[in-house]
Amino acid sequence: MPVATVHPSGEAIYLDPDETVLSGLYKAGFAYAVGCRRGGCAVCKVDCLRSRFDYDHPIADSVLAAGERTDGTCLTCRAVPRGDITIELRDEDLRLINPLLRQINEKARQRAKSVSNGTESKEQ
Repeated sequence: MPVATVHPSGEAIYLDPDETVLSGLYKAGFAYAVGCRRGGCAVCKVDCLRSRFDYDHPIADSVLAAGERTDGTCLTCRAVPRGDITIELRDEDLRLINPLLRQINEKARQRAKSVSNGTESKEQ
């Protein structure tokens, strides 16, 4: 299960397989300025500092230039990480808008880690 780490805060967000970065952030109680949430406006661009990602739908050339497709620019609304990922927001701060969701996400991340380490059963 991938983890999205937000640089420089170090906030770690547990993502479900095939979940977009933006969806995982929202589900964990976080938000930042975004636009259309479907890959058409480019407001959610961030820099991917570590790892790789795929897009769950095609992205128009008018949204991501050729150079941005190779330099780590990421649209969080469409980016699905291939593994753990580290991102850095551009001119924006990550805001915690729901502390309860943050706690639930952290518990899910801890449980997934325990299952992968073999210290907890998947059925629990």
